[in-house]
Amino acid sequence: MDIGDGRRRTTKSVRPCRRIVQNARMKRELGKVLRSLTGGNTEVKEVPMEEECYRVEFFKSETWEQRVMAPRYSLLREVGRGSYGVVYEAIARKTGATVAVKKLRCDAPENVELALAEFWALASLEKKHENVVQLEECVLQRNGMAQKMSHGNKTSKQYLRLVETSLKGERILGYPEEPCYLWFVMEFCEGGDLNQFILSRRPDPRTNKSFMLQLTSAVAFLHKNNIVHRDLKPDNILISEKSGVPVLKVADFGLSKVCAGLGGLGKEGEDRSKCVNVNKFWLSSACGSDFYMAPEVWEGHYTAKADIFALGIIIWAMLERITFIDAESKRELLGTYVRQGAEIVPVGEALLENPKMVLHIPQKRRSSMSDGVRKLLQDMLAVNPQDRPDAFQLKVRMDQICLRLKPGIPRLYRGGKKGTLIFKL
Repeated sequence: MDIGDGRRRTTKSVRPCRRIVQNARMKRELGKVLRSLTGGNTEVKEVPMEEECYRVEFFKSETWEQRVMAPRYSLLREVGRGSYGVVYEAIARKTGATVAVKKLRCDAPENVELALAEFWALASLEKKHENVVQLEECVLQRNGMAQKMSHGNKTSKQYLRLVETSLKGERILGYPEEPCYLWFVMEFCEGGDLNQFILSRRPDPRTNKSFMLQLTSAVAFLHKNNIVHRDLKPDNILISEKSGVPVLKVADFGLSKVCAGLGGLGKEGEDRSKCVNVNKFWLSSACGSDFYMAPEVWEGHYTAKADIFALGIIIWAMLERITFIDAESKRELLGTYVRQGAEIVPVGEALLENPKMVLHIPQKRRSSMSDGVRKLLQDMLAVNPQDRPDAFQLKVRMDQICLRLKPGIPRLYRGGKKGTLIFKL
């Protein structure tokens, strides 16, 4: 059984995801500031987004009292579209800063679950990390009126109904002609995603090394904050070039899981002793994207170590520039796989079918991949998650490896060249 470069092969479509939202999440509600986010015709490139501030008053009739303020953002152009949302490049009128605005239509329980999961993950972070996309604000819109979502506030009936939609699996907030939206205002990443960045440039060992350091640092930060991403892949890793050098930003937390008790997510001064060890918190929702899913995820019984496996696939594909053609989008994507006859199979699925498979990660004979990186990738892709390093061990090992690769440049890095990969039984 072997792996080829797969540049003209078509993969199986991405496996459908199953998601879970916990009842305990109902304890986090919206704040009191209302905003109107009316978009007009979003099909044109220049789209005004009027955002007016409101004060909320919950009467028996649940009317919303309006107090008009100046618009805050202007949408410039659509930069991405998915199955349940659209992302725009926008300008903050007060500061002139460029931001990304993601509009998610909450017209079905599964869409609500994705939107709430992203909000809970990003809002739970008390500190910022340079390699995790930053959320500026999140706004709930319904009937032309909108309310800013504030972490920890317990006054919004609208937000409780949104959570109820997710939990009950049925529409709670009005009717199709009265759509509900969540708007996410985040930092804008002008460099595109990791696929676009890597495949549009010649191999650069220094960039590879820097990206390895940044990726391991981001995942360690998330796991330290009890967040399992569950959908790490090049599509969900964005590039910012504002500083003049490429900086990775882990994004898209729609499938993420905050693995902590209420004590770990409460307000300042609350008991935080209920935090759990993220590597001992068992998850059962088999979700993610096929080519980056660990063997145990396919079975629906896994921990945060699944993120380590996905990260191993990403780094391996990035260093070797291994790609496949996605069946749905027809895009060329970074990702490793096993070839079985005319079909290519995700590494995790292949290991699940044959746990005794030995993964050899040699590059071409002229490969510059170090023994340290090769051994680390083998450990990250171990079929048994207990044999994988956790995110904190991974960061330490990656720092040590990259320092040995090029002493004196700890934030830049060396990588490998494109090559053919072989699996041996």
